[in-house]
Amino acid sequence: MVLAEHITGGFGDPVFNAQSVFRSVMGAIARPGTVSPVASLAGPPAPLSPTAAAIALTLCDQDTPVWLDASLRGSEAVASWIGFHTGAPLAHTPADAHFALVADPASLMALENFAQGTQEYPDRSTTLVFQVASLTAGETLFFEGPGIERVATLAPTPLPRHFIEQWKQNRARFPRGVDLILAAGDGIACLPRSTRIRASEA
Repeated sequence: MVLAEHITGGFGDPVFNAQSVFRSVMGAIARPGTVSPVASLAGPPAPLSPTAAAIALTLCDQDTPVWLDASLRGSEAVASWIGFHTGAPLAHTPADAHFALVADPASLMALENFAQGTQEYPDRSTTLVFQVASLTAGETLFFEGPGIERVATLAPTPLPRHFIEQWKQNRARFPRGVDLILAAGDGIACLPRSTRIRASEA
């Protein structure tokens, strides 16, 4: 059964599907705090979500170690699926990861544990992909910064404990720091490390 699960569920049209998801990701990065639609193009084993799986299929390869949170690491089928479809090796520690797939954001360790990059090579950091149940049903957050004309709002849930304070510390490390992709059932939103987040409207 594990074998069948890890060889099925990839993109039906790998080139076209990856281009479509890549455009959505780039659009979301260019406009932080806005939602870009992502079609349900992948069918991974649970608990990996189709949206997070589509991002992995698009961005991950043999040169990008991937870290899985505890709920994903607990599924042999998920690890096998990622390895088979992307070729990406599994990172042994968060600090080794180019990408981190997180199915349970509420239980995630502190963001500072992931690769932060360096002043000379800030791109050598981790991009985290949070599987969220919704981008609209949580506490409303306000976003400011590059790519945002005035203020953008989202209400993602779930998020890690003390997320706003953690993100403030992450932004203070700029140009170092992690970037974040929020993957919901029908779309994604991106939060580059340069984005400011607050919990109340000014």
